[in-house]
Amino acid sequence: MASSDAEFRCFVGGLAWATDDRALEEAFSVYGEIVDSKIVNDRETGRSRGFGFVTFRDEKAMRDAIEGMNGQNLDGRNITVNEAQSRRSGGRRDGGYGNSGGYGGGRREGGYGNGGSRYSRGGGSSEETWRS
Repeated sequence: MASSDAEFRCFVGGLAWATDDRALEEAFSVYGEIVDSKIVNDRETGRSRGFGFVTFRDEKAMRDAIEGMNGQNLDGRNITVNEAQSRRSGGRRDGGYGNSGGYGGGRREGGYGNGGSRYSRGGGSSEETWRS
C-alpha cells in the first residue's frame, strides 16, 4: 500500500448495542477530521455486533483518538480503541485454525491445524496428549 493510500483507521470495541454510526462519529470528531465511521452489524439480525471502525484523514488524529478514547465511557460502556489491522496484511479470512479454513480444514483425523498440537486427538506428532 503506497503512503498516499494509507488509511488511518481505529478499531472500536465494546460498543453498546444502542451506539450508531452518527454517535460514533460525534464522539471521535473532537480528535480530527473523520473520513468514515461504521458500526458493524450482524448480517442476519441487523443488530450491532458491538464494534466498529473510525477512519481519520491523518495519522495524528488517529493516534490522538486512540490515546484519548481507549478505556473511556461511550453510551454506558467502556470502549477499547486501537489501530485497526489492514485487511491486506492483517488477519486471516479462512476461519483461523486449519490450513484451508475452518477447524482442521475438514480433515477427518481431528485436531486444530496440522495435527502437531499436544491437544489434538489424532495425527499428532507430539508424544503428549490432552489426556494424561
